[in-house]
Amino acid sequence: MNDLTLDEPQLRRLLEVGRRVVQELDLDALLNEVLAAACEVTGARYAAFGVLDGDRTSLARFVTRGIDEDGRRAIGDLPRGRGILGALIDDPRSLRLERIEDHPRSYGFPPGHPPMTSFLGAPVLVRGQAWGNVYLTDKDAGPFTAADEEALELLAGWAAVAIENAHLYERVRRRRDELARVNGRLAATSAIARAVGTETDLDRVLELVVERARGIVEARAMVVLLAEGPDLRVAALAGEADRTRLGTTFPIAASTAGEVLDRGVPRRAAPDALRIDVREVGVQAPRQALLVPMTFRADPLGVLVAYDGQQDDGGFAVEDEQLLAAVAASAATAVATAKSVGEQRLREALASAEHERRRWARELHDETLQGLAGLQVRLSSALRGGDALEDAVQEVLDQVSLEIQGLRTLISELRPATLDELGLAPAIESLARDVGTASGLALDVAVDLEGAAASGGRLDGELETAIYRIVQEALTNVVKHARAERVVVQVLAEDEAIVVTVRDDGVGIDEATLAERHGFGITGIRERVQLAGGRLHLGRDEGGGTLLVAWLPILAARRPAAGHGT
Repeated sequence: MNDLTLDEPQLRRLLEVGRRVVQELDLDALLNEVLAAACEVTGARYAAFGVLDGDRTSLARFVTRGIDEDGRRAIGDLPRGRGILGALIDDPRSLRLERIEDHPRSYGFPPGHPPMTSFLGAPVLVRGQAWGNVYLTDKDAGPFTAADEEALELLAGWAAVAIENAHLYERVRRRRDELARVNGRLAATSAIARAVGTETDLDRVLELVVERARGIVEARAMVVLLAEGPDLRVAALAGEADRTRLGTTFPIAASTAGEVLDRGVPRRAAPDALRIDVREVGVQAPRQALLVPMTFRADPLGVLVAYDGQQDDGGFAVEDEQLLAAVAASAATAVATAKSVGEQRLREALASAEHERRRWARELHDETLQGLAGLQVRLSSALRGGDALEDAVQEVLDQVSLEIQGLRTLISELRPATLDELGLAPAIESLARDVGTASGLALDVAVDLEGAAASGGRLDGELETAIYRIVQEALTNVVKHARAERVVVQVLAEDEAIVVTVRDDGVGIDEATLAERHGFGITGIRERVQLAGGRLHLGRDEGGGTLLVAWLPILAARRPAAGHGT
């Protein structure tokens, strides 16, 4: 074979290696594949791949073939690019030597290094810049030939293409992973906004915020501090935090969190800069903290605090701060909404209670008190006028009986004994009879709870009370406003729910009343349905009059009845 020309087996092997290495994206596998092919094609006993450092002045990595692990340990430190290896670094062109020791830059081998005679080296150029070098030594059949040099240059070219592909793939993979991570965090941020945006219970809102915010920035612990007057209160915790510290308060003015709340700007801080003992907020030995204000329409509501991120020092990246700021904005809106809803519910409950007090006061004043005053006048008149005492006493007894009946009616409306003693069906039937007798309404009542009651034959006490009060309030509204002649009341067990239906043939509910949503009777019904986890329909019936339908889940009703109180 002419030593200037590659034979067919060598060319086939080079083409095969070329196809394989340009598809290889793992750099270690790529380097080992090139070295194995170089030894096979040229007959070299030893091969090495030197990877240059960032300055391209020395070797940052040295991969070998032909020397076993014991041999590498005997050699000691890997070369850094001096001597002949440095010649290729300084002048990135192929170098072929019959005897290594003949080169002017050769200064021998370290102790334990195997003897080497012939040498062939070629640079690996990626986009015209040296990336590393391939070195071969000790050809089996004499010195390296020009054909060997050509083969090694081809392999170096294949390697350069494959290395560039691997680098491009790695950059694309990192960018893809980064985008996936960012998209995931943004999706989580949006999920938080959706979740807290539909929740009106303040404690649940705060629980969602700390749990999901902690997951987004991968913090060790997360705390929500709510502003309450001059203090900050630990309102929610997640992660490695002591939940017994919930409710702990400390002065706003004495903390870094207070400064963040006042200035409205996020801040990273070491524990010793927080100006409070972090154990007060339930977190042990944090390394870093990220504090983000929760502000709604310029109203400072609190601070979201994350402890110990994923960076080496426990800190947080700028991206973490931006994501946590977005979470804090959603949280602030949800907290403000929950507080507003809670305050409105409290106002409505207080107003309803006050309305009921006024109603009972009127009932007692207009009925019972005036009746008793009449009795007093009658007895006084009898004593002064000399009337027949027997007639006067009989008249008074009759009046007392009426007043007793009136008081019994009031007591029954406040809490019917029938409900506690006999159950829901007898209580509703008794209520309907009393309402019908007092108002002249014709009432059709159907109560069927078969399959819904527990083994004791009763529903859960709270559920029974809710159903009774819904029917009672609905009938009160019919008597007061509907101008109806007939009312149908149905309380039926259907598909895991108790369905309460009250339908009248009156003038129908006023649309303005439905729109305002603050009538005391309607408010009471809505609140009871909501507390029971049910649904309510209230509006005009198709045949005229008003239709009320309440669906109340009966899962709780399957528990044995206990404590049938208000």
